[in-house]
Amino acid sequence: MSRSLHRCFGLIATVLLTVVALSGAALSIFPAAEALTTPAAQRISVAELAMRVQASEPTVEQIRRAPSGRITAYYYEGDQPASAVIDPATGQPVGSAGTSELERWLINLHRSLFLDDPGRFITAGSAAVVLALAISGLLLMARRAGGWRSVLTSVRGYGDGRLHAVVSRLALPGLVLSALTAFWMTAAVFGLLPEGANAPAFPANVSGKTGVALTSVALLQETMVDDLLSLNFPATGDSTDVFTLKITGGEAYIDQGNGALLAWSDAGRVDKLTRLITMLHTGRGVAWLGLILGFSALAVPVLGWTGLIVWLRRRRNPKAASVAADEADTILLVGSENGTTWGFANTLQTALSAQGLCVHVGPMSNFEPAHWPKARRVILFAATYGDGMAPAASKEFVERFERVPAMPGLPLAVLGFGDRSFPAFCGFATEIARIAEDKGWAVLSPFDTVDRQSPQDFARWGRRLAETLGLVFELNHQPTAPKTWRLPVISRRDYGASVQAPTAILRFALPKISLWQRLTGNGFSRFEAGDLVGIVPQGSDLPRFYSLASGMKDGFLEICVRKQVGGLCSNQLTALEPGATIAAFVRPNPAFRPARGRKPVILICAGAGIGPLAGFARGNRGCRPMHLYFGTRHPASDALYAEELSNWNKDGRLTSVSTAFSRTANPAYVQDILCKDAEHIGKLIAAGGQVLICGSRDMAEAVATVLADILAPQGFNLALLKANGRYAEDVY
Repeated sequence: MSRSLHRCFGLIATVLLTVVALSGAALSIFPAAEALTTPAAQRISVAELAMRVQASEPTVEQIRRAPSGRITAYYYEGDQPASAVIDPATGQPVGSAGTSELERWLINLHRSLFLDDPGRFITAGSAAVVLALAISGLLLMARRAGGWRSVLTSVRGYGDGRLHAVVSRLALPGLVLSALTAFWMTAAVFGLLPEGANAPAFPANVSGKTGVALTSVALLQETMVDDLLSLNFPATGDSTDVFTLKITGGEAYIDQGNGALLAWSDAGRVDKLTRLITMLHTGRGVAWLGLILGFSALAVPVLGWTGLIVWLRRRRNPKAASVAADEADTILLVGSENGTTWGFANTLQTALSAQGLCVHVGPMSNFEPAHWPKARRVILFAATYGDGMAPAASKEFVERFERVPAMPGLPLAVLGFGDRSFPAFCGFATEIARIAEDKGWAVLSPFDTVDRQSPQDFARWGRRLAETLGLVFELNHQPTAPKTWRLPVISRRDYGASVQAPTAILRFALPKISLWQRLTGNGFSRFEAGDLVGIVPQGSDLPRFYSLASGMKDGFLEICVRKQVGGLCSNQLTALEPGATIAAFVRPNPAFRPARGRKPVILICAGAGIGPLAGFARGNRGCRPMHLYFGTRHPASDALYAEELSNWNKDGRLTSVSTAFSRTANPAYVQDILCKDAEHIGKLIAAGGQVLICGSRDMAEAVATVLADILAPQGFNLALLKANGRYAEDVY
């Protein structure tokens, strides 16, 4: 529904919205120019300003102050009315107050399309269309991202479709603000708002005198120019007329003979709100906001064009793109941590669409069988993150899947993606398949797995699926190479050579990113300690991932690498010298980082696994309780980050540091120092503490055994901690 609404409104209104948006963008320049040319403000009273202006222009009838601070006086030159911008310091005219022909032309085009009142209704309608497009577009963003929590994550896709999504995300706040304020201003123009309802009645009794000295009028002396809206002078020779003062707080009538306050009323809420909304919409008084809205308006023709191109492409080949879930006969849902599984989904979608099927592709968070009236089959691509964990965006899927009853006539297939070197290979997908079997879902294709993104495994599964569907297709998946950046080495520190465990801490400079790349989401991804850097070694297209020991705020990218016998990437990395470069990209790893808040964090690592944990300590500027347990070989050879750990312990970023050395006279491993500190660790866990472990799989298993023994007497277990996000591993 939201997609159809979005498409219809967009196609109908593209030309009109482009005209209104471009004229609005052009008009946003004038408030900025006005702000730059307005004489400097003076901290003076309205009485002082009026005296200066009156001394310069004796025939002055009105003084106005614009939201930008510009003072304009209206007076006569002979018998002809005139106006000028006034320098409040002297009261002298400093420039013309008239609107240029170009600005007047743009205003008429923007407000009414040169059609007077009918045109105003049309432009108000365009604001309604913008709002409808914004709302429907926001719903589409959330749905494609897998929920509102993920709406600001990186935009998937390519070409015009991706450009459309990126630009709309940037322009959305400005367009919504412009549309909402336009509605209010239209209502004000047509008298639909109770403006001026609080205006005081014109006084029936006045002194009948004239010529009061402005300095003796108390209200004018007390009111500063910053609060002035307008001051109207009495008509010359009319002793029954009065001064009319309008300020931000209200409106007053003042006797021109004795300066007495004849009437006063506070400004109404509607009047105050109208002034605020007019300022927000036009940018007069907040020129920077006007320019932002102008840039947002420039996005409209871009969105119109890219939206039209995408629509035409789908019209020419409607089966080639993902269709709406309520129109699809095949539902393909994806749970992916790093996004690579989406590429496999696109390959399957293309193959099935070519066979005449209507395929909807979406995230697992969109699992809603009750909303799929035409669905004939469901396929789940479930990637397992780490050792059996669900991707961050799919953590709630299992709970939802368990609540939904099996749908008769809707068979289901589960394909797992993972790394067979992990004990819980495809653990997330296996759990889904088990639940499906227990709940009685019909099987579309037997549960299967893909190891390390193997195209061969995927093709094998595809042949079985084609046979089941009675179709003929082959899944020839070609992995899309990630965009990489050249990162130069700026420093290296070497450890472990004497204990046959060469290890290096490598620090890389961040690439230089243009403003346009940042705005369009094409820059180097932001990262935190614990995220992953993918490094593509020479001689291979398959990236190797290393945990980051730094965050973007640190201004560099750092990793800790141990040289592995026969390791292609580790051997190349540990041979790098300052000035050399690598091809790399960043992938988020949200499941492995300290949780928000002030609860204690227990950091456990061995060897090069200290990398991301050192990054957590470095970033702990708020000094939340962090306790590090670090195992390595020898203090003289591979005490990684020894100086930093000491400094962080002193300045409070690390509450405690416990180390174990396995190649000394009294050898010990990290699990040994955990046992010695069992009572303290138990108290930390009882206080809501979180455990983060990084290192080899063997070390992680030994640590898990020790921790299970420590926690058992307190009624805790590792499975419960994992389920609550309080126990996470980054193992290799």
